[in-house]
Amino acid sequence: MSRDTDITTHRMSRRSLLRTAGGLAAAGALGGATAALNGNTAGAAPATFTHPGMLHAYGELNRAKVQVAAGKDPWLSGWNRLTANSHSASSWKANPQATVIRGGTGENYGILYNDIHAAYQNALRWKIAGTTAHGDTARDILNAWSAKLTSLAGNADRFLAAGIYGYQFANAAELMRGYSGFDLNRFKTMMLNVFYPMNNDFLLRHNDACITNYWANWDLCNMNSILAIAILCDDGAKYDQAVNYFKNGAGNGSINRAVPFLYDSQGLAQWQESGRDQGHTMMGMGQMGAFCEMAWNQGDDLYGYGNNRFMKAAEYVAKYNLGNTVPFTTYTWGTGQNCAQMSQTVISDNSRGQVRPVWDQLHYHYAGRRGLSVPYITQMAGKGRPEGGGGDYGSASGGFDQLGFGTLMYAR
Repeated sequence: MSRDTDITTHRMSRRSLLRTAGGLAAAGALGGATAALNGNTAGAAPATFTHPGMLHAYGELNRAKVQVAAGKDPWLSGWNRLTANSHSASSWKANPQATVIRGGTGENYGILYNDIHAAYQNALRWKIAGTTAHGDTARDILNAWSAKLTSLAGNADRFLAAGIYGYQFANAAELMRGYSGFDLNRFKTMMLNVFYPMNNDFLLRHNDACITNYWANWDLCNMNSILAIAILCDDGAKYDQAVNYFKNGAGNGSINRAVPFLYDSQGLAQWQESGRDQGHTMMGMGQMGAFCEMAWNQGDDLYGYGNNRFMKAAEYVAKYNLGNTVPFTTYTWGTGQNCAQMSQTVISDNSRGQVRPVWDQLHYHYAGRRGLSVPYITQMAGKGRPEGGGGDYGSASGGFDQLGFGTLMYAR
């Protein structure tokens, strides 16, 4: 059986299980787009959405709970990294704002990302240890923001805020679904009225710039937000929109544009931002990894889409950041509003070797779930283990681009 056939069969069988089992039990056992943007069609959204079913499904949450209680590594080490983070303290108090500004005058977006990571980390502590104090804290943070936030503002960077914090916020809320006192409906309204319109507008118009002007991460974070909002709100049309953009989108976040050049004989593929710098390139691993994981937990294997195209790109990025040589094909793109051409002729060594909490998720998927050989991803994961989360990688926004804690949540 070819690899493509194997991936297709695996995806279809999981989706069938998710549908026939009502979602939760099958997701626990398996870890388990219409033409809104481009006039193309893609696979249909699941008939019944799985909950929890974003970055963490029932199986991952239950495994972490069992292994931490048993004191087993690497889960215990990951848990200790979580509990040592000040954002995970049940004493955290929300500081909601009516308007969040990223870019330009009056920036205050750090307040939002710190509160989101506190909500997420407290939600994890409640899910894994069952401590009500942490569940209450996560709930109170989410409720405070949904009662007050009405707009996102700033320069073009406002679209980064809408994307990154949109998908992260939705993931925290997904973990708290059904928790006593959590106003899920009001939170959904905030996501649909504040975040989704900006996510959608960016993918449609790209801030009125040339379609290739913005780097892959700009598309990817907004794709992530749409996908996460779709799952949170059981919205099949938005789910299809996000998945279809991954497969067929005109911007740099779609798989063939984010990974423009293949080196199949080496099992590698060039990432779109590789000539820019390695910090943003690693951010891309986290952003596309998050998209693939959320889709996986709803029955779609995008990790393996295009004959493992993303896996080859992750191997490429990992290999270079481990100090090895990789091929590089000149990358040319259009910028600004008139699509003025620019080119990168060499890979960038800026921020080479930077550590971000993105690799364990990829390692445990490709080497763990799929049993594939990904030596460079595996080595990179080992360098950063146990992975932390927001607050463990500096106070600047880049340290909060990923929710993290991949060792705790994905080890298998």
